[in-house]
Amino acid sequence: MNYVACIAEGAAETAIIDILLDHHRLIFEREEMLDEQVLRCRSASTFESRYLRKGFSGKITVYRILDSRRENFRLGKAYEHKVDVINVVTAPEIEMLIILNENRYEDFKKSGMKPSEYCMVVLKLHRVKSYDFVMQYFSDPSVLITAIKKYTEVSRIPKGEWALLHLVK
Repeated sequence: MNYVACIAEGAAETAIIDILLDHHRLIFEREEMLDEQVLRCRSASTFESRYLRKGFSGKITVYRILDSRRENFRLGKAYEHKVDVINVVTAPEIEMLIILNENRYEDFKKSGMKPSEYCMVVLKLHRVKSYDFVMQYFSDPSVLITAIKKYTEVSRIPKGEWALLHLVK
């Protein structure tokens, strides 16, 4: 059996993955995941000791949802052949999904603000980084998927890099 580990950087990312999982809109299901939940574990060594030392018989694919292209996640040699690590980059920030959903992308670009700052100052959405806010805001998964598609259209995604859209089925 093959397993999936989904590691999210923050609460907003965790909420987005949970919404897509709960509505069966990802390329994997919750039942395939380690602990059947999104993990919050940024360190490769912590991930190794917490999850990989359990002696899995199959291969594990690790999807890391993060906004940085420079963050390293190096597993020990013993696990290199058993684990595929795929970085799913949400640069500049996951809050771009809200800006795009609100049809405020052009105004945001002119503002010179960071996405989270724009959401708080201009859109008056003060809890954009919170799990509960994102779960409520994107409670309709089709609205979330539309925002993810818009994000992919306006982003410069380097060849070979994964974006959230790659996880959506």
